[in-house]
Amino acid sequence: MDTVKANGITLAYRAWGPEDAPPVVLLHARGTDGADWTRVAERLAARPRRVYAPDLRGHGRSDWPGAYGYEAMRDDVHGFLGALGLARADVVGHSLGGVVACLLAQEHPGAVRRLVLEDVPVTVPLDPPRPPAERPQGHLPYDWAMITATDAQRNAPDPAWREGTARITAPVLLIGGGPSSVIPQAQVAQLAGLLPDARHVTVDAGHLVHERRPEEFLAHVEDFLR
Repeated sequence: MDTVKANGITLAYRAWGPEDAPPVVLLHARGTDGADWTRVAERLAARPRRVYAPDLRGHGRSDWPGAYGYEAMRDDVHGFLGALGLARADVVGHSLGGVVACLLAQEHPGAVRRLVLEDVPVTVPLDPPRPPAERPQGHLPYDWAMITATDAQRNAPDPAWREGTARITAPVLLIGGGPSSVIPQAQVAQLAGLLPDARHVTVDAGHLVHERRPEEFLAHVEDFLR
């Protein structure tokens, strides 16, 4: 793994593929890290593409600074692109990583060429709110403060996040996980309806589409990125 300084913290990341190939950045879900994308990254790198999978703040080997707003993660990823000299990249985000990718594409539309969102809902207040999480025993590969902070923002998201979807200029592919997903699929469809240029497909795999149905996930992603 390599590291870069971005937005005042250290981000660890994995990379695959030729350095001069078109860049793709993969943003993982909450509680995982960049290694979660290994199978997808290896396949994309063979196309060829230069694939980067950072550990988001509070996860894995990146810094655990204690502050975990979605906007801070957005700014981390923007700083990550700058630190690597990537003026523009395709961005793929799953769950938490997908919300971060959406916020990046809103705030810095020129930085995102194409955007893929895996089982990402529209950001509306949860009803009922998500109850306080109970910390598991033992060592965790992420900062527990990140869980409580992101739960609070997910329960009561900034309305500007939803309104800002209209500023996303990149074409977007939304891949819903179908009826077995923990994410209400109507909310995925609602997000698709708010985006200026969106394609919405469903792979009936639950929330972990790229893990449980990698071939179908990759077929959609590779076709879209071409």
